[in-house]
Amino acid sequence: MHFRASSAASIPVSEASAPSVLDVEDVNIFYGDFRAVTQVSLGFRRNEITALIGPSGCGKSTVLRSLNRMNDLVEGARVEGSIRFNDEDIYGKDVDAIEVRRRIGMVFQKPNPFPKSIYDNIAYGPRVTRMKVSSMDDLVEEALTKAALWDEVKDKLKQSAFGLSGGQQQRLCIARTIAVQPEVILMDEPCSALDPIATTKIEDLMHELRDEYTIIIVTHNMQQAARVADRTAFFTALADDTTGDRTGVLVEYDNTAKLFESPADQRTEDYISGRFG
Repeated sequence: MHFRASSAASIPVSEASAPSVLDVEDVNIFYGDFRAVTQVSLGFRRNEITALIGPSGCGKSTVLRSLNRMNDLVEGARVEGSIRFNDEDIYGKDVDAIEVRRRIGMVFQKPNPFPKSIYDNIAYGPRVTRMKVSSMDDLVEEALTKAALWDEVKDKLKQSAFGLSGGQQQRLCIARTIAVQPEVILMDEPCSALDPIATTKIEDLMHELRDEYTIIIVTHNMQQAARVADRTAFFTALADDTTGDRTGVLVEYDNTAKLFESPADQRTEDYISGRFG
């Protein structure tokens, strides 16, 4: 299935007047009989950075992975509710999950370059998806430039990607995602394995990429959320009184400055002040 490239944005759940690219409505996510996430509704604005924060086990990474159907790869996982990309249901019967993942790319917590050259890492996606490319050399240069890596690697494109530093490898993975021309980039704790200098470079890169892409990031680092995100969603986990099973719930979703400075829910205040989590 080919998603419509619509210039008219869909209406987000959280703010009816704001353009959005992804809308999540009344979503429950299960692994077998276990409900990992309960009744999540939120809309992601186009060309903004949104951070998902909360304590471990609150479902934020599960929600992130549901946005491009990465949970399909987990046996027994299923999603109930509606997740719409450019106003089309990504879990619709005739939707191609591979196309979803091309349009909504993912950058993982640990840099995961392929055991190939730097050049072939970038060219891999366009090749396997049979993208029409006038010049692969130009596409590779463009992707590496957008990922702020070109100047560092332009003279060693045929060398193994494993020779790069951790921060460079993560920027390479971002370039690899960019190469297949997504609209949305999902990042699951992309800086947790990096040193402070590499983290700063990734955060600066996010701000540059925001002009062209919608970025959704999961982070345990509240200072990072405050630095990079336009809006922030706070999740927590509730325990079932009978079974003790914990399910993730969305507590609050707002402008980042407002959420950190004057949260509407006491649970948010308790978390960002360090009282729990």
